[in-house]
Amino acid sequence: MIKLKDLLLEGVDDPGILKCVFLAGGPGSGKTYMTKGLFGVPDRLNISQSGMKMVNSDKELKFLLRKFGFGTDLDKMPDEVFQNLTTSKEKGGSNLRQFAKELTAQRKKKYQSGRLGMIIDGTGDDFKKIARMKKEVEGSGYDTYMIFVNCTLEVALQRNEKRDRVLPQKIVMDSHRAVMQNLGGLSGLFSGNFMIVDNNKDLDEKRAIKRFNMLVKQGLNKFINKPLKNPIGKSWIRKQKILKKQGN
Repeated sequence: MIKLKDLLLEGVDDPGILKCVFLAGGPGSGKTYMTKGLFGVPDRLNISQSGMKMVNSDKELKFLLRKFGFGTDLDKMPDEVFQNLTTSKEKGGSNLRQFAKELTAQRKKKYQSGRLGMIIDGTGDDFKKIARMKKEVEGSGYDTYMIFVNCTLEVALQRNEKRDRVLPQKIVMDSHRAVMQNLGGLSGLFSGNFMIVDNNKDLDEKRAIKRFNMLVKQGLNKFINKPLKNPIGKSWIRKQKILKKQGN
C-alpha cells in the first residue's frame, strides 16, 4: 500500500495533479508495453516518470501469485488450483484474484483522496464500470482522458502465449470481443479526450521510441500539461494554494 510519506511529497503544483488517464484494451493488446513507452512506468513500480500513479490489479495479482508460489501461467495451472484462486472464500476458495482487486481499490482510494495524477489500467470490456469510475473521479475534481490500445484477435492470441501470465484462450477471445463492442461507446464517453493506438505491429526499439514520442506530443502531454477544466478540481486547487500560503 502507498506510504504516507509518498502523499506528503506531492504538491498542488506537481505535474499530473487531478489528471486521470484510463487505458483500455484486451489481454495481449500490448497495454503494459504501451504504458512503459508512453508513461515510463517500470514493471515493478506503480509510478510514472511524470509522477502519475498506476492503478492496475494485474500487478497486484502477479505479485501475490509469485509470493504464494503459484506461478503466473494461468493456462498451465491445474483446473482445481485455478478454481481455488477464482472462487470466493464463502464457497471454499481463496479468491486471490478478488483480493488483488481489493488491494488495488485501496491504493486508488489513497491516490484519489490526495488528488494525485492516476493511470487506471483496465481491459475496457465493462462499459458501465468505466463510466461509473469516470463519473466518480470527475466528482473529485479530475479531468479524464482515455487511451484505447487496439489490435486484432489473432495478434492478441499470439502475444498472450508469450506473456508471463498466460490466460486461457477463451478468456482472451471473450474479452477481445467485449472490448471491441465498447469502442464506439468509449469514444463518445470521453469525447475529444480519446486516443486510439493501433498496436498490431511489433516494432524494434528505435521505431517504437519514435512512435511513442509522436503519440505523447499528439495528445497525452497536451492533456497532462494543459490547465484543469473541472470546476470542482479548480476550486480544490485554489483552496489548497491558500492553505499553502498560510503554511498549512
